Amino acid sequence: MVRRHPGHPGAWIMLAEAELDAGDPRAGEAACHRALALAPGHPEALARLGRAQWMLGRHGEAAASLRAAAAAAPGHPGIALWLGHALEDAGAPEEAALAYARAHALAPGEPQIAAHLLAWRRRLCDWRDLDALGAQVRAAVRSGHAAVEPFAFLAEDASAAEQLQCARRWAAPVAASVRPLPPAPARPADRPLRLGFLSNGFGAHPTGLLVVAMMEAIAASAAAGLHLFALDPDDGSRVRQRLGEAARLHALAGRDDAQVAGTIHQAGIDVLFDLRGWGGGGRPRVLASRPAPVQVNWLAYPGTSGAPWIDYVLADSFVLPASLAAHFSEKVLRLPRCFQPSDTTRGLPPAPPRDTCGLPADAVVLCCFNNSYKLNPRSMDRAFRVLAGVPGSVLWLLSGPGGADRRLREQARSRGLDPARLVFMDKQPHAAYLARLQLADLFLDTHPYNAHTTASDALWAGCPVLTCPGGTFASRVAGSLNHHLGMPEMNAGDDDAFVERAITLGNDRAALADLRARLVRQRRDSGLFDMDGFAADFVAAAALMARPQYPAGSAHLEA
Repeated sequence: MVRRHPGHPGAWIMLAEAELDAGDPRAGEAACHRALALAPGHPEALARLGRAQWMLGRHGEAAASLRAAAAAAPGHPGIALWLGHALEDAGAPEEAALAYARAHALAPGEPQIAAHLLAWRRRLCDWRDLDALGAQVRAAVRSGHAAVEPFAFLAEDASAAEQLQCARRWAAPVAASVRPLPPAPARPADRPLRLGFLSNGFGAHPTGLLVVAMMEAIAASAAAGLHLFALDPDDGSRVRQRLGEAARLHALAGRDDAQVAGTIHQAGIDVLFDLRGWGGGGRPRVLASRPAPVQVNWLAYPGTSGAPWIDYVLADSFVLPASLAAHFSEKVLRLPRCFQPSDTTRGLPPAPPRDTCGLPADAVVLCCFNNSYKLNPRSMDRAFRVLAGVPGSVLWLLSGPGGADRRLREQARSRGLDPARLVFMDKQPHAAYLARLQLADLFLDTHPYNAHTTASDALWAGCPVLTCPGGTFASRVAGSLNHHLGMPEMNAGDDDAFVERAITLGNDRAALADLRARLVRQRRDSGLFDMDGFAADFVAAAALMARPQYPAGSAHLEA
């Protein structure tokens, strides 16, 4: 088209679209500039320029380009949607919410736009129209009429069956658009097992913090060769250094999907673990090209991938019981302990004085350091009921984006509670965060998306976690930690039992102290934090998955 009509701006816009869809933002940006030279202010060219700038990480420029596009085409819902994406990453959360709301007003029947507005309102603790938006998104998933981002869908009160429908619909176009690589040669019988791990979190990141001690234990045992395929740049952290010492770390930041897949394929990996899945920064096209003969969903994405390129999900008997297996596209392999490892080499720095954290000297400190999108009306209703039942207590929360903190305080006020009883903590370096966790008396979990790494951190710091396990993987992770810790009484049967248990503990300092002392003993003795044992179980499970004949059509396996 450009060759035939080099002076037509539409031809350059079409070329820009093709380059962006092919994953080449620099070429897309150049085509946009050619279009804008021919037609200054063209909204479609500005919109694609903003998309290219966003893909290149220049979020401020992207927001400016998309603002101009939206001003030139105020009735275009797609431009308003992309403006919302750019504003998110440009650090303008409230303006992003307005852009998503504008897109939804322009296209109220489009469930994908509704899903973006819903997810962002959850992050901002803006609970307006949540039920209606959630019903629209869930209906679209059930009917198969729209593809909705699976990670955001985990925060909805949906069933495991609906989560599978959502993930399958999202995976289908990826599977149809990627050509698999040729099969790798069979592993020689005398060659040690090669395990690969793909992630953008190999540093001071929840994923790196969870796996580093396990990697060191496997390396020390020489039970398998470890290859880390790092999509994130080196952050200079000690965790990154330790990972590089325990395994061969392939630095792949900035590489395209084909290059990443080729590196994995050339490494001769026997079992490849996807440590991102549908989470942010995941690379599904890499996995869809089948760079390894066996590919596993583990740790980072708490649900089914719905993807034909993932063979197994590695879990445990609590987090993924037999009743849930039918709602997973993968074959299920269960470890005999909790599926989630932890960095057990971490020391616990001394706790800071309470007053430096804004905490009263003698109050019972209830906490929930989950991300703001998990603080939904149901979870906060439980927490507010506990605050009302434990006089003088405070609820310590992680500060959210935009006006999230203010909105939560307004909700507390509407429940007759003093808003000052909600105390907010900014994000801290990991050591400082662990030090502060020791000041908390009891962690109040959320539903349907539990604390995961955060729950493990709390237990490591000696803070008991109270949860209410549900009917999905994401709602059972904290329960799995408690179960394998040997503290099942911290898994409540329903919301009323959750509130009653929290109020009882909050009003009985001696019982709370006994619980915390028991946690310290169980942390030492239960095996939950035994990374040598975890490493041995993990390698044994990987060896089972690597067997060519294993399994033959089975969907439910035990390691």
